[in-house]
Amino acid sequence: MSGSAEEKTGRKGDEAMVILVTGGSGSGKSAYAEEVLASLPGTGQNYYLAAMKVYGEEGRKKVERHRRLRAGKGFVTIEQPVDIGQAAGKMKAERPSAILECMSNLTANEMFDGEKRKGSQQTAEKILREVKTLSEHLKHLVIVTNNVFEDGIRYDDTTMDYMRALGLINRELARMADRVVEVIVGIPVVIKEGR
Repeated sequence: MSGSAEEKTGRKGDEAMVILVTGGSGSGKSAYAEEVLASLPGTGQNYYLAAMKVYGEEGRKKVERHRRLRAGKGFVTIEQPVDIGQAAGKMKAERPSAILECMSNLTANEMFDGEKRKGSQQTAEKILREVKTLSEHLKHLVIVTNNVFEDGIRYDDTTMDYMRALGLINRELARMADRVVEVIVGIPVVIKEGR
């Protein structure tokens, strides 16, 4: 996954960017997102916006693994499992850059936060509004999301509603992004270049 900043971003100079990185579980999308953010010009302080709520031993192990992989890379981690727009107020640097990891976790957290499940449209609108607010405070934003739509299985209504929400969010993020990349077995494939 090596290459120049221009090769990874498709941009020259110091332009602000939103990059959407998608892929299946274990595809290498997180490592690619970190590499891309590090290659962008003028990033200043880099933040890692962690959206995963930790449940059980498996969740703790996953978070610890990600922390070890980020160690020494200069990221300041902000745990923000809901209300992602609030992360902007927690960043101390001026015009920082950030990775938002991961949209699938954030979507689940927002949809199932509280006693009553929110609908797909309501969840998508809230997240998209907050991501837009967040991106306005950042120099660069790299968003990691999951591709959960290719198995062809019809799930229960709750799971299908979650998938609809994530689909709405992914489509809108892809529309607003400067670049969309799918990582397949560690290989980045550019889906979109330019708004």
